[in-house]
Amino acid sequence: MSQTARVLFRPLPAAGLLLAASALSVPIKAEDALDTVVVTGVRGTQQRTLTDSPVPIDVYTSEQLTATGKSGLKEILARLIPSMNVPTFNGGGTGFLVRGISMRGLGGDQVLILVNGKRRHNTAMINNNARVGNASAPVDLDLIPTAAVERIEVLRDGAAAQYGSDAIAGVINIILKRDAQGASSDTSLGQYYDGDGTTGHQAANIGSPLGDGGFFNLSLDGKVQEPYIRDAGATGQLYFNQADGTPDPRESNRHGWGNEYGLGRDRTASTAYNLELPLQDALKLYSFSTLSYRNSNKDLGHRKPTDITSLAGVEGAPYGNGGQARREIEEVDYQATAGLKGLVSGWDWDLSSSYGRDRAQLYTDNNLNISNGPDFSQQRFHLGNEIFDQWTNNLDFTRALDIGWSSPLQTSVGVEYRWEQFTLEEGEPSSYNQGSYVIPTGPFAGRVPDPGLFSVAGTSPEDAGRADRHSTAGYLDLGLNLTPNWYVGTAVRHESYNQGIGETTSGKFTTRYEFLPGYAVRAAVSKGFRAPSLAQEEFSTTSSITQFGAGGATSVVRTKQMRPDSAEAIALGAKALKPETSMSYSLGLTAEPMPRLRMTADWYLIDIDDRILQTGVLSGSAVSSILVANGLPANLAGQYYANAADTRTQGVDVVAEYTQPLEAYGEAKFSLAYNHNKNSIRSLADNPAQLSSLGAGYVLFDRQQQIDLTRATPKDKWIANTRYRVAAWNVNLTLTRYGQYTEGSNLPENDRTYSAKWITDLDVAYDLTDHVTVALGANNLFDVYPDKKGIRTWAGTYEYGMFSPYGFGGGFYYGRVSVAF
Repeated sequence: MSQTARVLFRPLPAAGLLLAASALSVPIKAEDALDTVVVTGVRGTQQRTLTDSPVPIDVYTSEQLTATGKSGLKEILARLIPSMNVPTFNGGGTGFLVRGISMRGLGGDQVLILVNGKRRHNTAMINNNARVGNASAPVDLDLIPTAAVERIEVLRDGAAAQYGSDAIAGVINIILKRDAQGASSDTSLGQYYDGDGTTGHQAANIGSPLGDGGFFNLSLDGKVQEPYIRDAGATGQLYFNQADGTPDPRESNRHGWGNEYGLGRDRTASTAYNLELPLQDALKLYSFSTLSYRNSNKDLGHRKPTDITSLAGVEGAPYGNGGQARREIEEVDYQATAGLKGLVSGWDWDLSSSYGRDRAQLYTDNNLNISNGPDFSQQRFHLGNEIFDQWTNNLDFTRALDIGWSSPLQTSVGVEYRWEQFTLEEGEPSSYNQGSYVIPTGPFAGRVPDPGLFSVAGTSPEDAGRADRHSTAGYLDLGLNLTPNWYVGTAVRHESYNQGIGETTSGKFTTRYEFLPGYAVRAAVSKGFRAPSLAQEEFSTTSSITQFGAGGATSVVRTKQMRPDSAEAIALGAKALKPETSMSYSLGLTAEPMPRLRMTADWYLIDIDDRILQTGVLSGSAVSSILVANGLPANLAGQYYANAADTRTQGVDVVAEYTQPLEAYGEAKFSLAYNHNKNSIRSLADNPAQLSSLGAGYVLFDRQQQIDLTRATPKDKWIANTRYRVAAWNVNLTLTRYGQYTEGSNLPENDRTYSAKWITDLDVAYDLTDHVTVALGANNLFDVYPDKKGIRTWAGTYEYGMFSPYGFGGGFYYGRVSVAF
């Protein structure tokens, strides 16, 4: 039996907050979960299991990922981890792809992603103008093929002292498959109850021996996702009245309005390999890589027929019913890692080099640069390219040193060199330029249109740019059992950057004490940091932002996202970005009061200083005049990224797991997990004098931004899971309760708080043969939707709001066929 097959037949691991679906095929032993060996968050030659880890770690197998019915790692992990959420419709031009994940209410780039223990590169697309995960440029988990994943380890604790920048909320380590034999395939197809959003997913994996005792494992993954739309129907008057004052006949036919409200179309193909080749004695060569291609598009916000984009009264105008642009992204992403591992003078050593790149080509269709009229034939434009490169090199040593104590001193030491670069390439001139067209007739006669496209304008030469930096780091990690029941560990890391950021030192202390057999307390305190991303420092663009006013009225504001170091941003109070720094504390209790029962509870507190966030939209004549004085067009608003707030995140994770053998009637597994999380603002950055001088209404971080930061994700989340296995049947039932959350506004009357909801997921699998399993399942079995509290604008959108962590598509059903040899 292959190693993968043996893992397949294990029970649900004792994952700190894991309540997952897993296809099991033979009787299992409850104690296997407690003996699962982890590699994340611990160094040294002494193996650590889930039960004796001094910090909380969750483990998820590939079979658990498959049984969720989801095809991308973002939504898969959001289904499995109570402290992780992914908003459905997050705003921003690339928000439908970046979709800022949130772990413990923190941003996606405050979680470090590793693959086989090596740092993963970030996406090139910053989460600009998003409401959740604002200003972040996280790792895009969906570009890692699920077919390649053996297991995922999640460290729920600050770990910057061990791994460096970004590891404030925790670490997700994706372990790739190591099978040297066998092949498997998973094919799934499903759609929403409404008959849309059809999604097909194909995953395949094959392993082969390599050399003497080595392996080569290859994975292929493909996904096609069609869009779903939940249009609530337009409200209010859309068209100008006719000349005689009567309503336009088109008011009675509004089909197609609001079709931006939902998910877009996505086509992704990816591959990965993982190999290891013994060379001589203890020397091994290893390498792994991923390569992904994605093509996605989504309709953006509709413009009213009374908007200038309709060019009412102008002959040949293409958008008489109001313009609606489509955003298109073509993306190629890859990362390759190679290294050597060996033994010298009693020290295990690991030398590696890893290079990753994400390149996104941005396009728009159904768009228009009205200023270039009256020839309106060009409606598709190349907006520009966003590219992120990262090259990371590591040399690590580890050894158990005999210091005369009752146990060896686990010692790890290492150095790292990292180079990274962000590039923003300009689009075609017609996507951003200012033409000379003056509207000749109709309601807008004599108007000079704004420059660039009416939605998601292209990158201009002034906005285009490139920035790079490099850093060096060294760390020391020590761990020792002072007594057989008492473990202490400490780590320190020093990093130095070549520009701006300077030097920073992080530290961590952990301890675990087993005071009775099966009962232990654990605690940790750590200092961490996150360097500003290059995208936060370099990104600049002009886009259209919809704002809600009194009575739910909406307006579209053309807004310039300014570089913090640009003259226009400095004139509005911007300063050079500083690193975020953090202090994390945790205290936990683990208990195994009886066979097959395990319980854990962990309290945590994370204080972050100088959080990098996007300012509110700074608009009005005073701002416009400042922007014009700095060479920008009139009628613009402005935003920039700033160290805007000091925040506090505190909460608790609780989990209980129990396995009940039923002899001839199979086996049942029960688990209950809970996360409570609260984000608050300890203090706001002083309002810049440049803003204060403009009037009382100008603030750096406005009311909407504050509520989005602290209340946009559920304050709590329950997951209750029952898995029952008998003969060839495997039934998995998961109930998830998402707590309330709020979509904020600058006006209290526009706040929308959504109530808690229970979501039911069911997966039923049957083994047709020893090699073929079929399954039927449903996500959101009972077709639950968020409350109808969203503002129904003239376009008919947002009936269910934007932030729902379980979607607003309703129920989704699927079928799956799995083959393994």
